[in-house]
Amino acid sequence: MSAREERDALALPPALYGHALRLLRESPDGVPVRRGYRLPDTSTPDAAPPSREALGRLSDDAARSLGRRLTRTGTTVPAVATGIALLARLGEAEDIPCLSALGLFREFTSAVVDALDAIDRQAAAVVWLTVCSRSELRPLVGALWAGDRQAVRAELEAFPALPRCLGSTGARRIAEATRLTELLDRHPSDTALLARAGRILARMVCAQDRATDVLEYRDALALYERVVTRAGLLPPALDHHATLLSLAWDLNSGPGVLLDWPSGRRAMLLESLGRLLAEPRWAPPADTGVGEPDQRLRAGWVRRTGRRPFALPGSAPGGLRVEVVAGDPVDRAPVETRVLVDGRPVVPAVFARGPAHSPEYLLDDGRLRAGPEPREVQLAEACCTEGCCGALYVTIRRDGDQVVWENWRRPALPGTGKPAPEPPVHRFDAAAYDAEIARAETDFSWSWPARTVARLVKAGLVARPELLRRWDLRRGWISSGHDDPDSVVVTFWYEPGPAAGKPDGIPLQFLWVVPDDGAPPAEQAAAALRRLAGEDPKTYGRVCGGSRERAEELGFPWQGGV
Repeated sequence: MSAREERDALALPPALYGHALRLLRESPDGVPVRRGYRLPDTSTPDAAPPSREALGRLSDDAARSLGRRLTRTGTTVPAVATGIALLARLGEAEDIPCLSALGLFREFTSAVVDALDAIDRQAAAVVWLTVCSRSELRPLVGALWAGDRQAVRAELEAFPALPRCLGSTGARRIAEATRLTELLDRHPSDTALLARAGRILARMVCAQDRATDVLEYRDALALYERVVTRAGLLPPALDHHATLLSLAWDLNSGPGVLLDWPSGRRAMLLESLGRLLAEPRWAPPADTGVGEPDQRLRAGWVRRTGRRPFALPGSAPGGLRVEVVAGDPVDRAPVETRVLVDGRPVVPAVFARGPAHSPEYLLDDGRLRAGPEPREVQLAEACCTEGCCGALYVTIRRDGDQVVWENWRRPALPGTGKPAPEPPVHRFDAAAYDAEIARAETDFSWSWPARTVARLVKAGLVARPELLRRWDLRRGWISSGHDDPDSVVVTFWYEPGPAAGKPDGIPLQFLWVVPDDGAPPAEQAAAALRRLAGEDPKTYGRVCGGSRERAEELGFPWQGGV
């Protein structure tokens, strides 16, 4: 082996921090690539990082010093990860540049963002947006890395704030990264900026993903103050009306209720929105049947629900209130059954991973009723399914002249594996409880024609299961369409019986979109039920679930999933 080969063999791999800086310098315009960098392959490990027991014996100063050394000179993932963990607990402002650079490695992003959140929320948000945001936000990310406040403002107003590129966490991170409240204070007459701030806040409280993001946003109260008190500066456009109505619903019964409001302030802001949106100039357009589909959907939603958040009580007799809230249909916001105890929404207070269940699940099937036997009820499920991130359960039982909610179940605390603290036991006067549940079960003021048709079709099939059974079918989910809320979607499962010659229990799912003939909902539902009774639904539905092989085996064309 030559002397050069010996030197190369003995050379240590570069520090990961130095490698990140080099990649950043080589990036076009100094802006990191979207989705971050990949860690380099290293074969020579550092000395093993100290054990947890050894770290626990260090003083804070010694642990901080070790964290800085490991993050700046570590060449392997375990060493650098240990350094990041130490700085998550003990880091200071001088650690922000190093952590920000390491966060550009996607394997470190989550840990670095957590560490930076404790030091500087803006820096954490910039790293998160750089690695995790969609391509539509790249111009804003570039302006943030350049530190150009004028460009940040321009790009903040320009990017398409559609649901697909602005979830609740993204909205919070944008507000943190841009220091949105400071921007609003610097430019109080910029109505485009004000409208965008309202849109970001409305997306932050959207229950479709993580509605608790607004509770993690430290400037939430300040942003609410600026948006609502200046709302009168906005032109009375339908999009602005939808934004303000979404905020009103949040102030009425959403996660925003849980913010640390000064006494009476939330009610005052809600009242001011009610007065503004009641002005004639804010009246939504009439339904003419023409125009863009999204605008027609939104105008119908405003006409239907526009006054409800300002008329509903903050609490109900007996401490329980159940309110069905249908959010902005253009945002594909969920229809959720908000349960409030003493005016505070239960689900976002104890479960951060998904909205409360739909009224079809909790109310139509009577799950919230208090029967003679205790019943465990799932109030909410994680957006990614219970098997991934859990669900929220409570046991409801009747105890004499009281109804009791107790024995809560929810996921462990993130990153710890430790059980989350159990919410308190709630006791309600049984008569008041029964009255409130009965009221909620029969209140359909939130609904719209397609949703009403779907509910009536489902009720008809529940009452007459033989309508589908005669075709070897069983009922699936029935609701308004997700992408087109004005459509009615009926799904059913085909399980071939003995007559088909393939009674192996392997099902195939079908979907039928019920055509809207403009008739009243009750007539449309009756017509749909008549067709289900008299004509095999497999002849007019399409395959939407199962497998291609099973569809071909049974003689049906495969058209992919729903």
